[in-house]
Amino acid sequence: MSFFTLNYGHHKKPYCTLQASKLFAVISLIVLMSCSDKNTSENIQYCYKNTNARTIIHDNTVREFIVYTPPSYDGTVAVPLMINFHGFGGIASDYFLEADMRSLAESKNMILVYPQGSCLDGSPHWNACPNGNDNKSNTDDFDFIEKMIETISSEYTIDSERIYATGYSNGGMMAFGLANYKSDLIAAVASVSGTMLDCTNSTNRPMPILMLHGTADTVIPYNGNAYFNSVDTTINYWTVFNNTSTEPVFNSYTDDNTTIEHYTYNQGLDGVSVEYYKFINGEHVWFNNSYQNLNTAELIYKFVSKYDINGLR
Repeated sequence: MSFFTLNYGHHKKPYCTLQASKLFAVISLIVLMSCSDKNTSENIQYCYKNTNARTIIHDNTVREFIVYTPPSYDGTVAVPLMINFHGFGGIASDYFLEADMRSLAESKNMILVYPQGSCLDGSPHWNACPNGNDNKSNTDDFDFIEKMIETISSEYTIDSERIYATGYSNGGMMAFGLANYKSDLIAAVASVSGTMLDCTNSTNRPMPILMLHGTADTVIPYNGNAYFNSVDTTINYWTVFNNTSTEPVFNSYTDDNTTIEHYTYNQGLDGVSVEYYKFINGEHVWFNNSYQNLNTAELIYKFVSKYDINGLR
């Protein structure tokens, strides 16, 4: 399925289209720059223009997000929403294909959204830590995501109790940020090759947590470093917070010569669990290996779909 044939339902945001000869290229550029919503400030900025993206203006900046609606969606039944965040320097339209969840959305009747991060020194990023030394910028990404959810919910029939967040690398950090600061909106989170930064906030409820991480990750090391928490540190924080069992249920599986260990800390408050998949010699990637014939997207859905905003469904 080509990216350019995505089903956006009946909510595709119109784009300004300009055609001009080479003789009038300069004039065309000026017109193109001015082609925007009449309420848009003259000082708005794009970090990156994705194809077929929706937009909202947030803090005087054009913020983009790609929405995918499965063919099964007809608006008569409230459906889950999965938010998937790209990594640092990522582009949503590219990441949409790299961390492809379309077949899952189609089989489970779930709407997907891939937001675009704002620019930090020319590179798209997520500000997953609004307080303390770990914050990357002054961008209020939590408020942007809340406004984005409001926009999508006004146009699609979304089950507000089943909004999930996942992400890769810096996007995984953003998922953890939402777990800490927007637990009233997000039912469960999953991080792929990411970690939680040193900025936590007392959420108002237990939070289901899933991590997938490789032991050979040199960008965000499995065992942590001077800049990033280890997987164990992050897992320990959430097992204590959720008051889960202290001894995990352990299983392992080998796919394509890669051993994947699965740890489950269950019996938490409201029935939540904390789980992680340890990819032996796995690198800093969105994993292509499968665990018991389930790929990364399917493992994420299998975990988060057990929960709604009230805990175990």
